[in-house]
Amino acid sequence: MAERVLIVDDDPVQRRLLDNMVRKFGYEPIVAESGDQAAALLAGPNPERFDCVVLDLVMPDLDGLGVLARMREAGLNVPVIVQTAHGGIDNVVTAMRAGAADFVVKPVGAERLQVSLRNALAAGALEGELGRIKRSRTGTLTFKDIVTRSALMQTVLHTAEKAATSAIPVLIDGESGVGKELIARAIHGQGERRAKPFVAVNCGAIPDNLVESILFGHEKGAFTGATERHLGKFVEASGGTLFLDEVGELPLSAQVKLLRAIQEGEVEPVGARKPVKVDVRLISATNRNLIADVKSGRFREDLFYRLHVFPIAVPPLRDRSEDIPDLVRHFLARFSVEEGKRIRTVSGEALALLGHHRWPGNVRQLENAVFRAVVLADGDSIGPDEFPQIAAQIATAPPAMVLESSVVPAMIEVPPFLDIGPSTAPDATPAAFSGPGMLGLVDGQGEIRPLEEIEAEVIRYAITHYHGQMSEVARRLQIGRSTLYRKLENLGIDDKSDAPDEVLAVR
Repeated sequence: MAERVLIVDDDPVQRRLLDNMVRKFGYEPIVAESGDQAAALLAGPNPERFDCVVLDLVMPDLDGLGVLARMREAGLNVPVIVQTAHGGIDNVVTAMRAGAADFVVKPVGAERLQVSLRNALAAGALEGELGRIKRSRTGTLTFKDIVTRSALMQTVLHTAEKAATSAIPVLIDGESGVGKELIARAIHGQGERRAKPFVAVNCGAIPDNLVESILFGHEKGAFTGATERHLGKFVEASGGTLFLDEVGELPLSAQVKLLRAIQEGEVEPVGARKPVKVDVRLISATNRNLIADVKSGRFREDLFYRLHVFPIAVPPLRDRSEDIPDLVRHFLARFSVEEGKRIRTVSGEALALLGHHRWPGNVRQLENAVFRAVVLADGDSIGPDEFPQIAAQIATAPPAMVLESSVVPAMIEVPPFLDIGPSTAPDATPAAFSGPGMLGLVDGQGEIRPLEEIEAEVIRYAITHYHGQMSEVARRLQIGRSTLYRKLENLGIDDKSDAPDEVLAVR
C-alpha cells in the first residue's frame, strides 16, 4: 500500500495538479477542499491515517495555520509541506514555527514537490520510529504506535484497548513473531499501571531447574551457587505488569507455584521462611495450542482457566499482507540510521515481491529481511535484488501456495501452470486445486466450472474464513449486505439469528 498524502487546497485547479503529481510519484492522494474538511480528516471523531500533508497556507475560514494548530492540539506528528503563492520570509518562519516540515511556493514544480515529499516522508518515518523506541523503553507505548492498516488487526487492537482499562488477566495467542509482546506493551502503556515497571520473561528460554528462582526469587544460600539474594520477576514487576511470554513452555512444577501466586497474590522465594505479597497485572502469551496441552496433561487445566480470562488472538502476517508496505518503511527508517545509510525508498517491484511471500516467521522475519536488504543496498533505493532469499523461496514454492487467497489479497491472477488442457482421466482433478483456501476452476472432466457455482463456493468459503461475520464478508467481497443476503437465499444458507454478525450455518 502506497503512502497516503492529504492535499488541502481551496483552488480546484491546484488540487488537480497536485493530485496528478502525487499519484505519478507513486503515492495515494486524498483531497480536501478546505481547512475544516482537512481538520475533520486528521483530528475528527473518526480520524484517518496519513503519511504526509500538502497544505495551502491561505484559505477561507480555517487557514493553513489553523489546521496546523488543530494537528498540534491532537498530538499529530504527520509531516506537513506548506505551500502558498506568497513566498515571503515571514510566511516561511511562521509556518516552520507552527510545525511545518517544508515550504514550497506556488506553482510548485514536479521535481521540487517530489524531493519535498520524499524528505518529509523519510523524516516522518524516522521520527515516528524514534518515538516508538523511546515510548517502548519508558513503558508508555500505546496502540497508536502499532503499525497496521489491516481490518483484522484493527479488531484485535480494539479488543486489546478494552483490556487495557482493566486489570483482567490477558492471554495473547499467535504464531511466533506476530508481535505478541508489542501488544502486551501497548496494553501496559495505555493502562493505569504505565508509570510502573513492565517486566517481560521468556518462559521457553529458562532452564527447568531455574524457573522457580527466576520467577519467584531465592534467598542467599538457598542452593549451591546462590551467593546473593534474588528478588524474582514477580517482585520486580510488583505494582506494574508481568509479561510471561511462551507460558506454555513452563514445567508442571512451576505451573503449580504460578497458580498459587495468581490466586493468593503472593510468592514464596526459594529458601524463604515466609511468602512475599505482590501486586502484578499478568499478561501471558503462547504460540502453542494450550487446550490440546490441557487435554494431554502437559498444561494444568486450573492454571489455563486462570490465564485464559481475556483471550486475544493475533493473526499471522500472511493474513494481513496489507500491512507489509507500512512495516517495511517502518523498519527501513530504523535500519537506515543504524547502518549509516541514506536509503529513501523501496521500489514497487520489491513491495510486490514481499507481498507474495507467506512469511512463516511473520513480522520478525520481515524485519530481518529488511535489515539484510539495507546492508546489501548500494544506492538510495531498495529493489527486488536486495531480497534474493525471498525471491528464491517464492520461485521454488509449490503452485498451490501461489493461489492461496491470503497470499495475494484482493487480486485474482491466472498463473501459467493453469494452462494444462483437459484431463485424460474422467474423474481427475488437478492437484493444484486441493487444500484449504483453494478454488478449483476445472471440474472432474477437465471443463471450466459454471460461474454461478464458483461464486457460490467463494461465498461459502468467505463465510467460513471470517467466522460468519457478515459485515466483514460483504466488505471483503466488495458487495452490499443486501446483495449478499439475496445470494445466501439462493445458496441455502440459513440465518440462525437476527444479529447481523451472528455465525451462519452453512449447509
